[in-house]
Amino acid sequence: MCSISGFYNVHGRYLETPGHFHDILSAMNAKQKHRGPDDDGILLMDTCGLSHTRLSIRDIKAGLQPMSRTVQGRTFTIVFNGEIYNTDELKRELILRGYSFSTTSDTEVLLFSYIYYGPDFVKHINGIFSFAIYDHAEEAILLYRDPFGVKPLYYTFLSDRTLVFASERKALFCYPGTFPRLDKKGLCEIFALGPSKTPGCGVFKGIDELKPGHYIRYDRFGCSITCYFRIQSIPHTDDYQTTVEKTSDLLNAAVKRQIVSDVPICTFLSGGIDSSIVSAICAEELKKQGQVLDTYSFDFTDNSRYFKSNAFQPEQDRPYVDQMVSFLGTKHHYLTCNMEELADLLYDSVLSRDQPTMADVDSSLLYFCKLVSENNKVVLTGECADEIFGGYPWFYREDLLASDTFPWMTDLTPRKQLLDPEFADALQMDDYVKNLYHQIISEIPVLPEESNIEKSRRRIGYMNIRMFMQTLLDRMDRTSMYHGLEARVPFADIHLMQYVFNVPWKYKYRNQTEKSLLRHAAVNLVPNEILFRKKSPYPKTYNPLYETILADRLREVIHDPASPVNRFLDKKAVLQFLESPKDYGKPWYGQLMAGPQMMAYLLQVNYWLKEYQIAVEL
Repeated sequence: MCSISGFYNVHGRYLETPGHFHDILSAMNAKQKHRGPDDDGILLMDTCGLSHTRLSIRDIKAGLQPMSRTVQGRTFTIVFNGEIYNTDELKRELILRGYSFSTTSDTEVLLFSYIYYGPDFVKHINGIFSFAIYDHAEEAILLYRDPFGVKPLYYTFLSDRTLVFASERKALFCYPGTFPRLDKKGLCEIFALGPSKTPGCGVFKGIDELKPGHYIRYDRFGCSITCYFRIQSIPHTDDYQTTVEKTSDLLNAAVKRQIVSDVPICTFLSGGIDSSIVSAICAEELKKQGQVLDTYSFDFTDNSRYFKSNAFQPEQDRPYVDQMVSFLGTKHHYLTCNMEELADLLYDSVLSRDQPTMADVDSSLLYFCKLVSENNKVVLTGECADEIFGGYPWFYREDLLASDTFPWMTDLTPRKQLLDPEFADALQMDDYVKNLYHQIISEIPVLPEESNIEKSRRRIGYMNIRMFMQTLLDRMDRTSMYHGLEARVPFADIHLMQYVFNVPWKYKYRNQTEKSLLRHAAVNLVPNEILFRKKSPYPKTYNPLYETILADRLREVIHDPASPVNRFLDKKAVLQFLESPKDYGKPWYGQLMAGPQMMAYLLQVNYWLKEYQIAVEL
């Protein structure tokens, strides 16, 4: 796990003033050093500059980057962020074709794979990644991103046709002429869609994010963008028992592939079904090697005292964590966060994502990842299971299935009522969301034999992967990598995801039980009390002190004439909102972002505008 960054211009002549451009690459590395604190490297060429920071996971001594290899007189260089899970299979094929390796790193396998197979070699890669390859002879650069967008990659084109790219947007601003600016589109991303965003949108004006499953080639002839992967709609012909068996095999294989590491691994263990399954498979594999798995669970100070059961979070997790720890025999760590830390880290959370985030849903995970990183470099998580196995209410509630919008944010009223009316009217937020919704559902072909409700579920499943899951993957990557911790997501395995996406709903929701397919595929892995408990999401705090802290801080912002967010808000409406009781059970985004998270989000917007010195163009 690492960061990558660089720039390219076929007319660059960077070597004429190498000191200047070397300094730019150094500055880009410095901005992303948290992603790769173990090492860094820079390579400057006449038309291209590449930089890299490294978190050493595989081949700790020899896998340094940028990495160059010469084959038949042609030289190629790569900078790579990620992990390739089918490295051994790819390497065996390349050895049969005459390639020899000087490292055990997956970076070298990637580079030789490109050299031998060509640009579309990425279709055969199983992993999480973003990387850049420079072809010295053709003076061409290619940028790649993994199928589901686990690893980030942002880019911008300047007026002189220079391409600048980086793992995180903050590094782009190190290149002269690149500035943080917001136009109407960016403001809609923040106020209408936030904390999610349009696929491929970098929010800042002129900045894009390479879409999952795409690659770019840029050379003297111009720029082309290729989609190499998109999840497919395929008729499902397996009976239920066969489906359960295949799902179990794919899930076990995905977790086992992702255990590969030259440093110890750990898992997050919430006591829910997803993390318990991942932890169970990991614990069993490590036991075969004579090792004990480290597991971590998270909660908030005094949460047992203030917990409020609701439809989204019916019960607390701690008893189930205790049961799983006893069952697996792991070395467990109970981590807690207090209210002041939770509120303070809202600002670091913005820095980690370069935009407002999922409020304390992000800031708490940022805190916990920091603690985990003190003893571990690699963690496996249960993220992404709900998106493919149907763990959210919008898969089965008829009102949400028929909502004709993103079901995790069906009503924009809570957002708009706090904005200045003229500003809200100018943004046309409803139209912005509606247009994106119809654009995304048009991307996925439905099957002719499916009923209307099954077609709706397929579209919602696709939207979950393209939008909601992407927000959670962004959160997981930035909060973990901010502290040099590599988070892996076995449920986002390409083979598992493609198969389960096409499983009919009657198999995923048998006997009115959500995620029943996953539960039956994991029989004997975890105790039945865990396996068949009601779904419980990531924990959040119910301590009223947190709400008090947020309200006090937001009042200070509202009463400060220098606060940049004030130009967008209805001051009277916000102050009235601060005095009213907060609804914890009716989210305005997802399942966890209710009243307190609205206050936290506005605090983040203000901090973001101020800290990044963003120029707003309306």
